[in-house]
Amino acid sequence: MNRLPRISLARVRAASLAALVVFCGGCPTNPIKVRDAILEVNETFRVQYESILAQQGTRVFPVRPDKALPGVRAALFQLGMHMESQDLGLGYLSFASPAPRPLNMQEWGQVAQADLPMMREIAARHVGLVPSWFISFEPEGLEIVLNATVLPAAAGSEISLTMRMRQVTPPPSGIPRREYAPPTGVRMGLDKIWGQIERELGVKSHSP
Repeated sequence: MNRLPRISLARVRAASLAALVVFCGGCPTNPIKVRDAILEVNETFRVQYESILAQQGTRVFPVRPDKALPGVRAALFQLGMHMESQDLGLGYLSFASPAPRPLNMQEWGQVAQADLPMMREIAARHVGLVPSWFISFEPEGLEIVLNATVLPAAAGSEISLTMRMRQVTPPPSGIPRREYAPPTGVRMGLDKIWGQIERELGVKSHSP
């Protein structure tokens, strides 16, 4: 009896995607609609980013600032970030790294699974349902820029973090970039950074 050749699921998906590109004519093709979609996604992510920062962006550590600063620096080095600038008098540190750091690729996959459906739903209102499925989270060509501020506090040191994305090279898809990271990525990134700072300083932190 003749056996049918095995076809992997990955090859089936690739063939289906190629057929879909032909079907929709290489969509999305309308630059105005694409721009409007990205603007709405970016605004949605901005609102959530600011809400997350208000809840998770600042922690108080029971150590002096002169100990907290090197602790923050060491923690971010451990997470694969490199320093771009610092002002020790102001308690300011700036770091950057290729995306998706401080998350690894497995964690980035969790971010995509959580936030990509929302991004595609927003985009579909502008470019249609089929073209929206061509939108994805592309970490290639992006850097994560993280700023840390360490200030004296009654209980020790108040550390605040901000996070944004910076384009280094154009995305492979040609779709315009967003400025704000996905909400789940922001939450996971902050949790990971705070945990590493606590390990470096050997103390627990609390909300201000």
